[in-house]
Amino acid sequence: MITSKQRAALRSMANTLQPLYQIGKEGVTPAVTAQLDDALEARELIKISVLETADVTAKEAIEILAGRLHAEPVQCIGRKIVLYRRSKDKPKIEI
Repeated sequence: MITSKQRAALRSMANTLQPLYQIGKEGVTPAVTAQLDDALEARELIKISVLETADVTAKEAIEILAGRLHAEPVQCIGRKIVLYRRSKDKPKIEI
């Protein structure tokens, strides 16, 4: 678990990020989960956009992804979500 101060620091870092991935009409598929798992290992902090045509809302998507990826949900605003997971091999972000 991360503290509220750590979450605030991660939110400020994510503010400048562009969404790397999109969740579309297929929803949160195993392929999307695998792709995001690799991205989290490489970057630790990722922003995802949930399209209007998606089966799930952004809040549902962040809950599903956080559970499947063992990641920390940082924020969910509108259709954008941010996830954080510390890298096992090469941690980059110190919070």
